[in-house]
Amino acid sequence: MTTLTLYGTAGSRAFRSLWAAKDMQLDFNHVPTNFRGDNQSPEYLAVNPNGRIPAMVDGDLVLFESMAINLYLAKRYAAEIMPTTYEAEARATQWSIWGISEIEPLQMQIVIQQFFTPKDLRDGEVINKATLALQRPLLVLNQVLENSPYLLGEDFTIADLNVAGVMDLLTSLKFDFSDHPAVQQWLGRCQARPSYTQTKAMANSQGA
Repeated sequence: MTTLTLYGTAGSRAFRSLWAAKDMQLDFNHVPTNFRGDNQSPEYLAVNPNGRIPAMVDGDLVLFESMAINLYLAKRYAAEIMPTTYEAEARATQWSIWGISEIEPLQMQIVIQQFFTPKDLRDGEVINKATLALQRPLLVLNQVLENSPYLLGEDFTIADLNVAGVMDLLTSLKFDFSDHPAVQQWLGRCQARPSYTQTKAMANSQGA
């Protein structure tokens, strides 16, 4: 019987960890915790006192933060997508942190305006500035991917899943990647994985 439990809905940041678990073909329990009240219940706060999503329990180990969860799952359960050298593992960690520090804050500015702000109250200047600011990190990503199909070379790794998982919101925003064709092609390869399609189906059925 599995001891692994993941909390969160596939329409939230938990998408990244649910995608990872499905890609690794793990047997896990899923508690579809949402951020409209479930995340503030005493039961959930006992798992993640921050009240954020996702969280994970695996035996005696309790973790929050999607990147930490995914790196742990890959290292423990999925040697095929976890880099095997110290150097490559460090680069996987680097890209995972890069995704949530360079991409996520800017894309969330757009998400808040387009998905959570009434149309008559949206601030187009916020969207334009965030879109412009995204060009710099996307240029960095594009330069790397011009030379290899995936972030660490020829093979898909947890680094790709983590960064693509963050950038899935840009896909939902129908972001224009035409100035960064290598990024667009790489995202297409990542999103062509059956595990991605399965997790998106979960998201469509669960909402946020």
